[in-house]
Amino acid sequence: MEEIRDKCGVFGIYGVRNAGALTYLGLYALQHRGQESCGIISANNGGFHSRMGMGLVNEVFSSAEDINSLKGRSAIGHNRYSTTGSSSPENIQPLVMNYSRGCLARTS
Repeated sequence: MEEIRDKCGVFGIYGVRNAGALTYLGLYALQHRGQESCGIISANNGGFHSRMGMGLVNEVFSSAEDINSLKGRSAIGHNRYSTTGSSSPENIQPLVMNYSRGCLARTS
């Protein structure tokens, strides 16, 4: 191995109350895995709620309302450390994908 390389941080949770808030805490704990941008998507009654932005977790989610708006019993979050692509809003994850049976949120 030539050098140690960091990767992005990913956190997901399913079937619990306040999944968005717990995902925020998970991303905060994984902040060392990526400092460029972060995002969370939560699922509630067939719909998605999301918040994403450039910066550290506590900068993107700077108020209780930012966190409380992520309603639902499941959520996925991502801290970005770019290994490919530029550090820009277009590359913030998670991503929402539409397909023939509906839509889903994913991250890599």
